[in-house]
Amino acid sequence: MELTYRPRRLRRTPALRSIVREHALSVTDFIYPLFVHEADTVEPVDAMPGTSRWSISGLVSEVQRAWDLGVRCIVLFPKVPKELKTQDGAECLNEDGLIPRTIRRIKQAVPQMIIMTDVALDPYSCDGHDGIVSEAGIILNDETVEQLCRQALVQARAGADLIGPSDMMDGRVGAIREALDNEGFAHVGILSYTAKYSSAYYGPFREALDSAPSPEISKPIPENKDTYQMDPANAREAIVEARLDEQEGADIIMVKPGLAYLDIIRCLREESTLPIAAYNVSGEYSMVKAAAERGWINEKAVVLETLLSFKRAGADLILTYHACDAAVWLKED
Repeated sequence: MELTYRPRRLRRTPALRSIVREHALSVTDFIYPLFVHEADTVEPVDAMPGTSRWSISGLVSEVQRAWDLGVRCIVLFPKVPKELKTQDGAECLNEDGLIPRTIRRIKQAVPQMIIMTDVALDPYSCDGHDGIVSEAGIILNDETVEQLCRQALVQARAGADLIGPSDMMDGRVGAIREALDNEGFAHVGILSYTAKYSSAYYGPFREALDSAPSPEISKPIPENKDTYQMDPANAREAIVEARLDEQEGADIIMVKPGLAYLDIIRCLREESTLPIAAYNVSGEYSMVKAAAERGWINEKAVVLETLLSFKRAGADLILTYHACDAAVWLKED
């Protein structure tokens, strides 16, 4: 064949492939999500093989392990005892609650680790929603935002480096930014869940947090989060959310879920100069784990390929439960 250009020339050897490679994974790209509970034991999360609900002391050890592997940022999610859950999620304001105590312990043990927190009411609410539910079964936006601002301040006072509003209430980024600045926390960043879709991929995560509505609730409770999380059919709406978050002071914007929404990551990359994070969510993680356990896929290869896809789509950071495993695999390669 008389071909002027043969693309395979640059694929011939590992060295050739490496010098023209467009994207690369680094362990510093990862943000490691961790579940913590009040018990003194470490409990495996059945729906998420390889993950656990950590005791505070166990979690501190896991954070140290992650740091030693090169991971530089974690995000904390609490499993709150049912007896502490209320309709307004007031336990999130407890200065000596589970998350503030965990933050302080981590900062004592691994002071340079970046700690991101989750700002939403669902772990603390008996109604199982990210916002306050009215007696008529409506998620109240402005009242929820007021509570989220108080929650963010509790976390900042405990030592959080990044606040992560995951609730999808309108105006919450600007309100939280103002609240933090007014209280002397201008240095605390906001990683906003900018395009968080009402997705079926969150099921294992909700099991890990045990955040379903309590059965004894008598008022009408929405069965899903469609009235505040984004419609999976919409792409342009993500641009609207991103522009609003930028205007309101977000430092980093995020797309959640990640794998099923690579087009949204690319869309926001073309629209924004801010760093973009992708959340490799629990459902995506659990599907890989289940297939790997059955020998249907090569877990290492699939995980690294998946994580690379987020970078190729335009993400700078990746929240992933695979963080420590991927850190080990990257060192092996």
